[in-house]
Amino acid sequence: MRLKWRVRDARKAPGKAGDLTLKLRSTVQFATLRQRRPATAAAMALLAFAAGACGTPSPDLFVVERDGTVPGAKLKLLVSDQTARCNDRPPERLTSAQIVEARDIRRDLLLLQAGDEAIPEAPPAQFFTFAVQTEEGALRYPDTQQRPVLLPRLSRFVRRVAIDTCGLKR
Repeated sequence: MRLKWRVRDARKAPGKAGDLTLKLRSTVQFATLRQRRPATAAAMALLAFAAGACGTPSPDLFVVERDGTVPGAKLKLLVSDQTARCNDRPPERLTSAQIVEARDIRRDLLLLQAGDEAIPEAPPAQFFTFAVQTEEGALRYPDTQQRPVLLPRLSRFVRRVAIDTCGLKR
């Protein structure tokens, strides 16, 4: 409609054929620009979001504190989505297999903490005591705890990351 109005307006003025072409062309260009604006704005917003997300740290999955009677037993392991930090050292990159395992452990921990399943009593710790913390709460268990299966799996994961990734003895 706007285009027809401009054309009629230009025809009323006698002898200005060049104006007709100029007005028509600028109106078409303006309409095309207006159609591109939402797409351009969306692209700019996506670009800003991507650039902003580049520097954000990966979320923490869980924190495990290990203590025990043997030398080198004390460990604080912060497991994030891509890295692990042992005893407040700089973060170390996890392998893709470790990342998948850490995510699975976190999911199972949240299910265990949210569920009504009681953890059976275990004999006292032989070497290590573990305390794991997620956003749902904390859980303490000895190294002799065998049920649920998640707890020995978490103990093995902590040992492997401490030795292989962080370079600790235990």
